[in-house]
Amino acid sequence: MPTRTWEGQVNAPDFPPDLEWVNTDRPISLKHLKGKVVILDFWTSC
Repeated sequence: MPTRTWEGQVNAPDFPPDLEWVNTDRPISLKHLKGKVVILDFWTSC
């Protein structure tokens, strides 16, 4: 079975410019994250 690759086939939108960032001194773009492993932690406060 051939290996599937989605490289270059799926384009995610960049983050909105008005996001509030935590634990970083400046906004992050997808360009900065390309080629890196990214762990997303989604949480809410009630």
